[in-house]
Amino acid sequence: MPRRSNLLTVLSLLVLGLLGAVMAERSAGCGKANTIRSQQYTITINGKQRQYIMKIPDRYDNNFAHKLIFTWHQLGGSAQKIVNGENINQGGALPYYGLNALANNTAIFVVPNGLNAGWANQGGEDVTFFDELVKRVEADLCVETTQRFSTGFSYGGAMSYAVACARPTMIRAIAVISGSQLSGCNGGNSPVAFYGQHGTSDSVLNVSGGRQLRDRFVRNNGCTPVNPEPQPNGQNSVKTVYQGCREGYPVTWVIHRGDHNPSQTDAGSSTPFAPRNTWEFFSQFS
Repeated sequence: MPRRSNLLTVLSLLVLGLLGAVMAERSAGCGKANTIRSQQYTITINGKQRQYIMKIPDRYDNNFAHKLIFTWHQLGGSAQKIVNGENINQGGALPYYGLNALANNTAIFVVPNGLNAGWANQGGEDVTFFDELVKRVEADLCVETTQRFSTGFSYGGAMSYAVACARPTMIRAIAVISGSQLSGCNGGNSPVAFYGQHGTSDSVLNVSGGRQLRDRFVRNNGCTPVNPEPQPNGQNSVKTVYQGCREGYPVTWVIHRGDHNPSQTDAGSSTPFAPRNTWEFFSQFS
């Protein structure tokens, strides 16, 4: 009996330890009556007024740990344009890059507004903005802290990349749509799950810049490089899932023949492929 009792004690401690680890991944806002609503907010970062828009699920449950998704706008864009969406037939993106329509009340969206309608990230001020937003949101709302994601088109993709470089332990995965290194890369030596897509006919940010971002995380994540370089299949995109990556740090690359466009479609389709690809990439970590 003493031996059995000791065994039960050990098992109980292990179970409690595992439960504690699981609970530790839930934000401080879990179980609280939330004060954050779906609206615009203003905070001061380094003496500058910064705006952002929050979108919480219509059926928000303060006991359910949600994904936290940052959506960064392109140069000349705004948080409001990300929320409203723009004409996808004229180079615009769907609202929240099409992700809210797929989330089914499982995600909280943070939509930051850039200084001078961009993400120069001077002195790391936009990464500091990200830090403060994570802190404020998770203190009030129920977030699975291992489920933070970031995406954006063009300059917004560059900002997602900057976050992955500077805060690899805070971000689970990023999705870079037609991006390049425009917002810096402070650090950039740690693995982060990476999805990227780019067009070979991009007239704004050459595809070589997107490949450079991808290749950093191919190296960081321990993936096997692909040779020859993946190419589009006519008017259809080609998705490459890299092999040999470290457990939990995949890299997926989508190449297409289009221009600088967040809403590129395949031949015969009117539906942009970025939203579904991004959501599937993020959802594998659930």
